[in-house]
Amino acid sequence: MELKRALIWCLAGVVLIGCATMPAGPSVMVLPEPGKPFEEFKSDDEVCRQWAMQRIQVPPDEIVNKNLAGGAAIGTAMGAALGAAIGASSGQPATGAAIGAGSGLVTGTAVASGPAYAAGSEAQRRYDSAYQQCMYAKGNQIPGLAAVPPKRASGLPPPPPPGYTRRASASSLPGKTPIPPPP
Repeated sequence: MELKRALIWCLAGVVLIGCATMPAGPSVMVLPEPGKPFEEFKSDDEVCRQWAMQRIQVPPDEIVNKNLAGGAAIGTAMGAALGAAIGASSGQPATGAAIGAGSGLVTGTAVASGPAYAAGSEAQRRYDSAYQQCMYAKGNQIPGLAAVPPKRASGLPPPPPPGYTRRASASSLPGKTPIPPPP
């Protein structure tokens, strides 16, 4: 009876872990440029979602699920083998394998969850970056980015401050030809 209860709790935990998924689209905000029709913004959004998905090739939630499933499978196999070995020493390898498989499933899923979600988060970050780049290129606004006009570089130095007197240079000494000031 205790084994059944533990197995039910383990399965419930695995089901709940499997319900947590990454977003299926961008997790960043993009706003239309002022005066842009909503239909055009929506069209830009669809094009940029497809382009961003092509850039990362695999959806973030799929990466998480594959990594979690791999961790659960490896944990189950290792737990079953270890449980069978321990159960064989007590004369009940089948019971040991069942207990080991259940605990291996839970442990493998727990151990794999951190790296799985890290890989999914990295894929989501790359997706969001590609999506924002595309939307920005189409003229939409990314909150937090201010459009800064480029500084115009002047070829002339600023004028001297009031009251400045020019020191004598070698060209302004007697017998030297002075260099005329720039126009």
